[in-house]
Amino acid sequence: MLVDFCRGLFVENNITMKQDGDAASVPACFISDHEGFLGNIKKFIRDFVVTEIDINGRQVNSGAATQAPHCSDKTSGRCKQDQNLQGSEDADFSADCRFDFTISSPDSLDLSMVLGQAVSEQLEQFVLSLRDEAEEGEKSGHKELSLGSFTDKYQRANVHRAVRHRFPFLMTVTIQPEIRVREDPDYRELSQLVTEEEAEDFFRFIDAKVQDSSYTFHPDDNKEHRTAVHHFLNRRFGKLVETKSFTEQERTAISVRLRERGRPKKRSAEERREEDVYTAFTLCKENLETLEAISYMAATLGVLPSDFTYAGIKDKRAVTYQSMVVKKVSPQRLMEKRAAFEKRGMRLSHIRSVAEPLKLGRLQGNHFDLVVRNLRSHGTIDAHSGAETKHRLAGLVEEALENVKVRGFVNYYGPQRFGSGQSVQSDQVGLALLKEDMVNAVRLFFSPEDGDDPPSQAKRHFLQTDNAKESLALMPASKARERLMLRALNRYGTGPNGCAKAWLSLPHGMRVFYPHAYCSRVWNEAVAHRLATLGHGVRRGDLVWMQEAEKMDDCGECRAAQIHVVTEQEERQGVYALTQVLLPMPGNTVKYPENAMGTWYRERLARDGLDNCRFRVGGLKLNLPGCYRPLLANLCNLSYQLLTNEEGGGEATGNSGIKSDGHLKVAAEDAKRESLTLTLNFDLDSSCYATVCLREIMKCDP
Repeated sequence: MLVDFCRGLFVENNITMKQDGDAASVPACFISDHEGFLGNIKKFIRDFVVTEIDINGRQVNSGAATQAPHCSDKTSGRCKQDQNLQGSEDADFSADCRFDFTISSPDSLDLSMVLGQAVSEQLEQFVLSLRDEAEEGEKSGHKELSLGSFTDKYQRANVHRAVRHRFPFLMTVTIQPEIRVREDPDYRELSQLVTEEEAEDFFRFIDAKVQDSSYTFHPDDNKEHRTAVHHFLNRRFGKLVETKSFTEQERTAISVRLRERGRPKKRSAEERREEDVYTAFTLCKENLETLEAISYMAATLGVLPSDFTYAGIKDKRAVTYQSMVVKKVSPQRLMEKRAAFEKRGMRLSHIRSVAEPLKLGRLQGNHFDLVVRNLRSHGTIDAHSGAETKHRLAGLVEEALENVKVRGFVNYYGPQRFGSGQSVQSDQVGLALLKEDMVNAVRLFFSPEDGDDPPSQAKRHFLQTDNAKESLALMPASKARERLMLRALNRYGTGPNGCAKAWLSLPHGMRVFYPHAYCSRVWNEAVAHRLATLGHGVRRGDLVWMQEAEKMDDCGECRAAQIHVVTEQEERQGVYALTQVLLPMPGNTVKYPENAMGTWYRERLARDGLDNCRFRVGGLKLNLPGCYRPLLANLCNLSYQLLTNEEGGGEATGNSGIKSDGHLKVAAEDAKRESLTLTLNFDLDSSCYATVCLREIMKCDP
């Protein structure tokens, strides 16, 4: 019965589904069997308002100026995948398991934003010359490049951080007000002992200075060589770090940890005070990506994007409210810049000092205020009067909302996870990366849209000519991610090694996004197959979280120790409910269901050539442990209203009879030129998608 429902629902209800990649990303299988209705969302930006709910259950725009929450052992259930998204080299691109956005690179990673195009190009040439000398075995001596004069100390600090972030093997020296740059001799010495990639990562680790963090070099079974590395690190960085060798799976590696009281050398008292300043605020943004907003604020304040911390990413095409904390900026300085931010569609409020940064995933969820316009049924146009049609629609809406309120909705990853609007979905790029097919991954990455916009022209030129330099000249400056890739391809070539280096030019959080997108698509397909074949009951071999287990944060995952495999006796006794069933997102630490779904996972991965995949791409420093995600999600605090407005009249007028406690009443007057508008207000847990919830309510892509 359920199989027929999942497969035939769209035919029975005469729904026309989109056949693009977005629709394919979210399977057509639901948990409820109501008819649903059609409508339009996001017709206006203010039709989609998202307000973060903090860890204490308060909406962040409520006026309560709360301190940044402290992380405790009980509530710090970080998804293991997230830990791999937050390497010190890419702190500004930390991302949760949800990815409810189309990811893009902050413009400030492009040094042309900090130094200007001409000086940035000079720096690129300077780096190339240093590499050429290194390959030829020459000594660079004291070869230097002047980056210019910077009178503002915050601007100087930004230049220092940006250059070191992009080129960790360089030293920046201030001879006020001029900044000069030269190769770090310690880097040259370390790169003779380990690979260049390891040396770069180590220097990024040193620069990040994240308390209690550590860095591990690749396994090294040569004891004499390990001793040489130990001696170098202790000689050059002994006051800052401590080193030790450890053995795991019969391989030995060196781990480096920051000393508890380790401090960077030659820091003034003023710099130390600045390091300890944290300012919290609520950001309201409109039609702007979270990372795009951070990029602009960082450039304006003279700090790095990694100095901003937040609990989660919010939608672009919406009005959103979210908490943020910025490091090294006082409340007074932030208040001074509010007018500049407002010109870019950002409003800052609740500005106050706090003691620590905000942790990713430290939120209860999000509150949504949505408007669905131009409601209509899935069937043919009703021949009855306007009043009768509205009464029928009111019944459809009320049935749909009450159904989802009681039963919840299938917890799919939303289409935003897969890069909406792209000709080739991000999951296909991720699959190529997991198969370590770097060349194909690059070519998929540069798949153009159907239109003739400048980015598509640049991508098309690259695919046709393989000329990265010419394509870089065509690529708009705003496309920092594509420009980073093209620069690396121009420098290292478009062969397998050059393509691998091009991927390494992107921050770790962005690289790992693509394999995560692939795993998310597999998860979506798995949940649809689970419902279609095993139904709504809990079956033997299913994975559930234990009754006493706490729900984790942004992945909604459970720790491995809390995962339980349902027994045959528990199935008969009905011990667990469908709301407790979990499905794993593929990775190298998860267990798979011990029933037909386990077989399905193995066959699904084998079909894509990943039957022996370790979910690690060593060359790109990618590791996917996997996590567990609940099959179902629920909305809370639901209220809704049905409004009447003239077609094409913009905002709803509210002429109809309304009750907001979940019951709809419609006026009986004739309204031939009027259409119905639905307003919705509800809360969702973090990592749940409002668009997916609407999809279950409406039984179509909203």
